Amino acid sequence: MWLVIGLVLGALLIWLVSFMKSKGMAFRWYEWIIGIIGLGLLLFTIQNYFGSQAELEPKAANMFLLVTGLPAVIFLAIAWQLVIRHKSTT
Repeated sequence: MWLVIGLVLGALLIWLVSFMKSKGMAFRWYEWIIGIIGLGLLLFTIQNYFGSQAELEPKAANMFLLVTGLPAVIFLAIAWQLVIRHKSTT
């Protein structure tokens, strides 16, 4: 499963870089860092959610969605908004 996730993420990263070059967009270094942290937290949340569901611990699974999933979504939204605002000002 993780091999497929890695292949999909790699393909999406390649697509993102080529899309950025074609549109003339440029990310700043801190936007990349925030996005990578958000993506890492999201993958961590997904793995632990399904692991907790497999162990028949639905309360733990829901807590993982709240404790690590919510910050992951917030980090990804912040990175997205920074890129959008950076693009609109230039």
